[in-house]
Amino acid sequence: MPTSVLVAYGTTNGSTAQIAEAVAEVLRKAGLVPDLLPARSVVDVTPYSAVVVGGGLYAGRWHRDARRFVNRHGRQLAERPLWFFSSGPLDASVSERDIPPVHGVRRAMARLDARGHVTFGGCLEEGAKGRIAQSIVRNGKGGDFRDFGAIEGWATRIADELLKEREED
Repeated sequence: MPTSVLVAYGTTNGSTAQIAEAVAEVLRKAGLVPDLLPARSVVDVTPYSAVVVGGGLYAGRWHRDARRFVNRHGRQLAERPLWFFSSGPLDASVSERDIPPVHGVRRAMARLDARGHVTFGGCLEEGAKGRIAQSIVRNGKGGDFRDFGAIEGWATRIADELLKEREED
């Protein structure tokens, strides 16, 4: 029986959505059945065997849509395999060291018994929404710091874990 996985995300400028798309694609290629949805549009998580939630980081906080999703569906999320990812650092720091989850994500992980978290580099380019984002780009601090190889590797580990559990059932 196929394992259905919800990949939900909160994004402002689309970078986190593209990371979520890459995660969903890896899961699909592994034989799982991912649904890729903006976190704000998810009504029910009960049809899913597992959930991956991603959020962009803004001023040290996870995207509002990701936070609200986790709060709204917390009880159901705690009953299934759950992983979180964050995106945001606009530098090479992610490739140099593991960046732990921000405080709110760390609390949600403990409360919901999430299996893991990873922080990926972010992307902020010309045309970004928001005064602060536009200022960052205008001052030459933007760019694309996402590592899709690392993203795919992380998603592969999730797929492997879910497939192993499916075989054991």
